[in-house]
Amino acid sequence: MSLNDVLKVLSADIDEVANLVRDINEADWAKPTPAPGWSVADQVAHLTFIFRLAKTAAADPDTFKGIAAKASQNFDGAVNAALQQFNGFPPKELLARFRSEGEASVEALAAVPENSVVPWLVNPLPPHVLASAGIMELFGHGQDIADALGVHREPTERLRPLVEFAVLTRDFGYLSHGLTAPAEPFRFELTSPTGEVWTFGPEDATQKITGPVHDFCLLVTRRRHRDDLALTATGEEADRWLDIAQAYRGPAGEGRTPGQFADQCCD
Repeated sequence: MSLNDVLKVLSADIDEVANLVRDINEADWAKPTPAPGWSVADQVAHLTFIFRLAKTAAADPDTFKGIAAKASQNFDGAVNAALQQFNGFPPKELLARFRSEGEASVEALAAVPENSVVPWLVNPLPPHVLASAGIMELFGHGQDIADALGVHREPTERLRPLVEFAVLTRDFGYLSHGLTAPAEPFRFELTSPTGEVWTFGPEDATQKITGPVHDFCLLVTRRRHRDDLALTATGEEADRWLDIAQAYRGPAGEGRTPGQFADQCCD
C-alpha cells in the first residue's frame, strides 16, 4: 500500500478509537481494561504519547533523537511518565489531545518523502511502516478499550496495513523470547472481512498460517489467546510461532488467557 493509502487508514482508525470513548461517562474512563493496571484513560493516554512521538520523529528528528535516547535507558519509565503526563487531564481534554496528536502525526508523516526514513526507537523506518505501526497500536489498545466497555468492533478491510506490518515483523516474537528465528519465510493465507484471501510469502513454503484476518490481528497484538482463534498452522515452526507471535518489539506481556472473552460474542 502507498503511504497515502496507509495514512487514510491511520486517520480512520484514530476516528474509530475516538468514537469509542466520545460519549462515555467519567466512570467508564476509569474502568479497568484487560491490560493489567491500565484503565480506559490509560489506554488513550498511551496512544496520545505514541502519536506525539511519531509526530516529533517525522517533523523534528533532532528533538526526537533526544527523546529516544532518554527512553532507551528506561523505556518502561518513559511509558509510565507519559501516562502520568496525559491521563491526568479530564476526559474531554484527553480525548481532544488524542485527536490533535493523532491528526498531527498523520500530517507530519504525509510530509515525509516516501523514499526516505523516519528515526524511531530502534531503527529508522519508512513513513508508511511507522504509520502501519500506529495502526497496530490503535488496533491493540482500541481492542482493550472495546473489551472494557463491552463494545464489538466490526472488522474492515482497513486491517490490511496491520497484517502487512505483522508479516514484516514476524521475528519480533522470537526476539522477545530470546529465540533464534528461522531463516525460512512463512506462507500466510488470510481471509479478509469481505472474503478475499490475502497471501504473503512463497507458495512452496513448508510453514504456513491460515485463517481469518481479524483473528490474525488479534493474535499478533496479543489481545486473544490462540486457542480462541480460528488460525491454523502447517509445520512445526509455524505452530510454535502461533504461541509467541507479536507485532511489536519488547516484552510480550501477559497476553490473554484461553476463554477469557467467552462471554463476548462475535470476535
